Amino acid sequence: MTDSIGMIYFLGAGPGDPELLTIKGLRLLEAADTVIFAGSLVNPELLAFCPQAEQVDSALLTLDEMVALMLERYRQGKAVVRLHSGDPSLYGAIGEQMARLGAAGAVMAVVPGVTSLSAAAASLGSELTVPGASQTVIVTRAAGRTPVPAGEDIAALASHGASMAIFLSAGMAAKIRKGLLEHYPADTPVAVVQRASWPEERILRTTVQLMAAAMEAAGIDRTAIILVGGFLARQGEESLLYDRGFSHGYRQGGEGTVGTD
Repeated sequence: MTDSIGMIYFLGAGPGDPELLTIKGLRLLEAADTVIFAGSLVNPELLAFCPQAEQVDSALLTLDEMVALMLERYRQGKAVVRLHSGDPSLYGAIGEQMARLGAAGAVMAVVPGVTSLSAAAASLGSELTVPGASQTVIVTRAAGRTPVPAGEDIAALASHGASMAIFLSAGMAAKIRKGLLEHYPADTPVAVVQRASWPEERILRTTVQLMAAAMEAAGIDRTAIILVGGFLARQGEESLLYDRGFSHGYRQGGEGTVGTD
C-alpha cells in the first residue's frame, strides 16, 4: 500500500454490521500491515477483511503500550490502522492517542464511520429531527466513573426538551430516569437499542417513567444506546421542504408560498 507508508489511520468500524463499513475503510483494512482493534466493541467479522495483517486487541493494552506499538510499526514503514467502533469522533478517546503520536512526529488521518446512533435510528425507523417536535439532538452520557462537565448532567440537558441520545450509560438507568423526569413528561417515549445492527440486536420501547424497571427486567445494562423524545412517536409536523406551497432554489411554490429558503 504505497500511499499509506508512514501513516496511522484512525478508522471508524461502524456500529457492528460489517456491511456498514465504508468503502474507504474496507480499502484500508485490506491493505493494512497492523490493525489494532477495540476488543469486544468491534465485530470480529471485520477482521476477516485483513487476514494479512498483524491483529492486536487494544483491550489488553494501556494507552502507553498502544501508542508505543503504533509508533514502532509506523517507524518500520508499516500501514497501521487503529480500528474504533462506530465513529472515532464520538467517545473514541482518539484525542489522547493522537496527541502523543503527533508529539512523536507521526503522520495520521481519521476516517469516519457510521455511528451506533445512526444505526439505532435506522432500526427504529425514526427521524431524530422532526419539524414541530425537535430540531436538536443532544448526544451525551451519564456521569459515572467518567465524570461530565458542570452543566452537562442529564437533568440540565433534559431541560431543552430536545431529542436525546444517551451513550455508555445503560447500567445507570435509574439515575438517568431521575434526571429525565425533572423535565420530560413521564410518558415521553424511550427506545433502548442494544448492539445496534449486530445479529443479536435488541430493541426495547418504553417510557421515561418505566425505563429503569423495563431495562432491568430485560437485562440490558451495557452496549446499548438510550433514545428519548417525542420523535419516537412521530409527533410533530410534516416538513415544509416538499410542501407544494414552499419555494426554494430548485422549485417555485404555488399559491400560499410559505418561504424562499
